[in-house]
Amino acid sequence: MQTVLIVDDEPRIAEPLMFALQREHFAVRHVALGQQALDAMVEGAFDLMVLDVGLPDINGFEVLKRLRRDSEVPVLFLTARQDEVDRILGLELGGDDYVTKPFSPREVVARIRAILKRLQPSSPGPRQADWQHDEAGARICFRGQPLKLTRSEYRILSALLDRPGQVFSRARLLDICDSDEDSFERSVDTHIKTLRAKLRPLGGDGLIATRRGLGYVLEAS
Repeated sequence: MQTVLIVDDEPRIAEPLMFALQREHFAVRHVALGQQALDAMVEGAFDLMVLDVGLPDINGFEVLKRLRRDSEVPVLFLTARQDEVDRILGLELGGDDYVTKPFSPREVVARIRAILKRLQPSSPGPRQADWQHDEAGARICFRGQPLKLTRSEYRILSALLDRPGQVFSRARLLDICDSDEDSFERSVDTHIKTLRAKLRPLGGDGLIATRRGLGYVLEAS
């Protein structure tokens, strides 16, 4: 499951977009301030950031400048401005696309999909060839064998599978679970344990590794 961070201080803008993304099987996190966005990027991995230019604490362009010191995560700008200079500046700073308010949430989701598709690697690595992920049917197979997964197990494994080699903190995985039953970070440990048990008979022992003090990672090779 691909993850999107929405950075916008207006609930009337952020909430419909969150709903549209979740309906299309994205995991979504929302923050209202630029500094919160930078902190969130340190805490966990995201596949794309939707970034409002007019934030109350840090201008969106400045957020992107700071973000690009350490991260190449794709960024889609949201803005109420229509000035061509602003659009060009956002793209020159490293933004991937630009949408002017008001906008259709469906259009933004389509643009997000286009960005992510464009950035996908042209061919899978040897480890990825072991996996088959049917996102529409919410099913994951490993080496041709379907895995019987709970809702939370599916969400966790989907996130790990989308970003092999990327360490996910317990807090980030708990957020991805998005379940009332999972209210403590230790519940993530339980889900990881059961996932490992389901992969072990298929020769997948050790694929989900622990990074002590950091979180969990799906080994990329």
